[in-house]
Amino acid sequence: MQVVKVVNRLKADNSEHRPSPMELEQLEWRRAERRRRHQQWLTVSSPILILALWELLSRTSLIDPRFFPPPTSILRTFWDLTVNGVLLAHVGISLTRIVLGFLVGTIPGVVIGLLMGMYRPFRSFFSPLLMALMPIPTLALMPLILIVFGIGEMSKVMTIAGSVFFPVVINTAAGVANIDRAYIDVANNYGAGPKEFFLRIALPGALPVMLEGVQMGQAIALLTIVAAEMIGANQGIGYLIWSSYKVFNFNPMYVGLILISFFGFTFSILLRRLQSKLVPWQ
Repeated sequence: MQVVKVVNRLKADNSEHRPSPMELEQLEWRRAERRRRHQQWLTVSSPILILALWELLSRTSLIDPRFFPPPTSILRTFWDLTVNGVLLAHVGISLTRIVLGFLVGTIPGVVIGLLMGMYRPFRSFFSPLLMALMPIPTLALMPLILIVFGIGEMSKVMTIAGSVFFPVVINTAAGVANIDRAYIDVANNYGAGPKEFFLRIALPGALPVMLEGVQMGQAIALLTIVAAEMIGANQGIGYLIWSSYKVFNFNPMYVGLILISFFGFTFSILLRRLQSKLVPWQ
């Protein structure tokens, strides 16, 4: 009898100390929060570590400070260029070209991609043109673009648009082609017209893959604007980078490179957030 009482008491103690489902959920949440903070710390620490190492190596002349100036010196140059308005002028010009070129390349790319995915005649008509033109780098077409659009702003905008157009149109067409056949059959069975099919089936179904093409296009737009401004411009971030390099004034060059990296990261985050809003089922 005494043994039975002891066993029952131990069971009661164990039941008292057993965590409840709510406590288990809170414990799991704390663990997930610690993992998230650890990942955030790693994300922030890597660039800080690189910059600190760069500063140390440049200050001790283990790397040539003429070609790799310390980050603190680059930061002072960034401040000086911002205060005197030079940097803001270059950034404003480049962002205007990027936005215009991105829109001019993306809108037709989406429309043609949807038509290619929905209708076989459009696909048969545009496919050979895309296959023939896509392998040609847009910058290789710069002489032809300059002949057609002149040396003004339109040539820069069309250069960016040409580089953005191809990934957008291809991804959009692929997104429509990969729509589950069941949705198409349902639309046909209920007598959906072209407008309803476009708005309710083709466009939502193609959005995930199409937005990946848009994401790729914005990265290509940044690459193209730098190269285009290096070749034929007297303003912009690309011009700042190239003109600084030609006179071996490397601080402004690094400022331009950091700005391009910053804008690429920012645009990518904004597009990812837009994607999470437009396709929440992904």
